[in-house]
Amino acid sequence: MNGDNESFQVKKVTIWKILTGIFGVLFVASLFTGGFGLGANEGTGSAVVAPTAPLPTAPSQGPDPNVRQDVKYDGAPVKGDKDAKVTIVEFSDFQCPFCGRFYEQTLPSIQKEYIDTGKVKLAFRHLPLSFHEYAMPAAEASECANEQGKFWEYHDKIFTNQPSLSNEILSTWAKDVGLDTDKFDKCMKDGNYKSKIQKDLNDASVLGASGTPTFFINGKILVGAQPFTAFKQAIDAELSA
Repeated sequence: MNGDNESFQVKKVTIWKILTGIFGVLFVASLFTGGFGLGANEGTGSAVVAPTAPLPTAPSQGPDPNVRQDVKYDGAPVKGDKDAKVTIVEFSDFQCPFCGRFYEQTLPSIQKEYIDTGKVKLAFRHLPLSFHEYAMPAAEASECANEQGKFWEYHDKIFTNQPSLSNEILSTWAKDVGLDTDKFDKCMKDGNYKSKIQKDLNDASVLGASGTPTFFINGKILVGAQPFTAFKQAIDAELSA
């Protein structure tokens, strides 16, 4: 009886080893074939392929600085010779500190070397950013000043005193630059230039100008408060073209 039992136990072990070996082979094979075929479509026998995760895409780099865009500036305040070979269209925000930096550190050199010599004209368009509380009112105020022929005087007043910018100061600055304050105040109250500023915002979006300041030099984009050397390189390239 004991012999029979031992024989039975040996057979059980042998069978178990065989089964274990078979499953081991199947498991190894599954590593190379992607599974045991349990995911087949019912009734078709075709294997189900797991969806492949999409590859990450590179972040948007904005417009190509070498591509010339058709940048309009009809109705925008312009300084410089109307027949200048180079046109700079600036999209700016009166509360933006980088726009203030451009005004203080770079614009004076552009003015002296290129605008005053008739080589460049500068057009100003609005891009008041939503998180700047006073940017939109300041943009409207500058247009109300432009209505009286004093855009650039008011533009300079704002940037020179940018840390003091508030809704309450706008009328005071209008008086400081010689505007008729009654007309100015009425212009502000009536919101005469909201639609014009909104058009600038819309055009900026189409052109890929998402931050301030953004410049288009004969249609080629230059972003940020760049040093004068960056503007000089771009302007000289256009003058020599």
